[in-house]
Amino acid sequence: MRKVLGRIAIDTRPLKVLAFRRLWLSTVVTAVGSQLTAVAVPKQVYDLTGSSAWVGVSAGVALVPLLVFGLYGGAIADVVDRRKLLVVTNAGIAVTSVLLWLQAAMDADSVWLVIALLGLQQVFFAVNAPARTASVARLVPAEQIPAASALSSTVMMFGGVFGPMLAGALMPVVGLSTLYLVDAVALTATIWAVWKLPPLPPLDGSSRRAGLRDVVDGFRYLALQKILLASFLLDIIAMVFGMPRALFPEMAENTFGDPPGGGLALGWLFAAIPLGAMLCGLTSGWTSRVTRHGMGVVISIVAWGVAMIGFGLADALWLAVVFLAIGGAADMISMVFRSAILQTAATDEMRGRMQGVFIVVVAGGPRIADLLHGTGGAAVGPGLATVLGGVLVVVGTGVAVLAIPAIRRYRFEANPAKVTG
Repeated sequence: MRKVLGRIAIDTRPLKVLAFRRLWLSTVVTAVGSQLTAVAVPKQVYDLTGSSAWVGVSAGVALVPLLVFGLYGGAIADVVDRRKLLVVTNAGIAVTSVLLWLQAAMDADSVWLVIALLGLQQVFFAVNAPARTASVARLVPAEQIPAASALSSTVMMFGGVFGPMLAGALMPVVGLSTLYLVDAVALTATIWAVWKLPPLPPLDGSSRRAGLRDVVDGFRYLALQKILLASFLLDIIAMVFGMPRALFPEMAENTFGDPPGGGLALGWLFAAIPLGAMLCGLTSGWTSRVTRHGMGVVISIVAWGVAMIGFGLADALWLAVVFLAIGGAADMISMVFRSAILQTAATDEMRGRMQGVFIVVVAGGPRIADLLHGTGGAAVGPGLATVLGGVLVVVGTGVAVLAIPAIRRYRFEANPAKVTG
């Protein structure tokens, strides 16, 4: 039994590397802390305006910095010391959390101030995220990169599950403003953790200011790297066609019997995908022994599409939750292998820019999905819209594999120079 558990339990070897362990522990803290702010902002916006439309506006404002500065932040991460960049951006995120706390504690009652501070915080986050993820390959041995990706992805899903739960438990006790303060205090720990990292300058020793040309060079590089292009394309297919979260409120009420004001079904629908992903992450030790990362991505995205078909057909809440959790597990496997591909197939001088593109895809895909599923659900019904979306994921994945066969042939090797595709 011990041997079996050792083969399937999450691979913790990267945590033996002190630098990665510090980075990972800081991610654990921010994964939960950031969710406190993610819950507090829409709640405060709704309290100030009484309008869900304003909540949508705040989400749109948050998306724009992620799209713009995600690309530019990746370029910055390729030309400066990533450790210093992490220190500066973590400090910026912490300061904006303090400002959010102050405006809430002082009852500023300005929705535009909340939205402006949220947008500023997302600027810092959009620059921070590519530098953080691009640093992993410099901190752990190449053969441990899949395990490091699984560890990082698992704690993010942990935050996605338990962060909102903690926010819901704390808000009635300590008040909304304190959620911002707890997030700010947690971020001080991350500043110390990244300060203790080793220097991570560009490998060629140069340090310069990033510009538009660096961003353009990143897209040129991506166009020539078919394996990277395919990994992004497959993620877009999965998220745009197969993420039905915009339909959760309607399905919770009309399909699964929630009262008009919301209830248990809605909570389960939103929690099911990250819960499935987290449970999969805890049993992801086997992924370190898989070398065909390309096929791993293909199979997991097809599984995601099939799970969404099952969810669309489900007429019982427990069955819907099971299919969503299966989808979350499939998405976790896809994320692990796609992250490993990014870390190994991209050269270090381009890794930050590729992670920036990754941030844009991850942030933008679900927002487009919200629009497509929302309008599709209104036209043909939420169940059928979800089923059709799952079918499009399966069909689109097949077309992508035929168009870019490099994803099917790609194999991971511990020595990045030997990676084939």
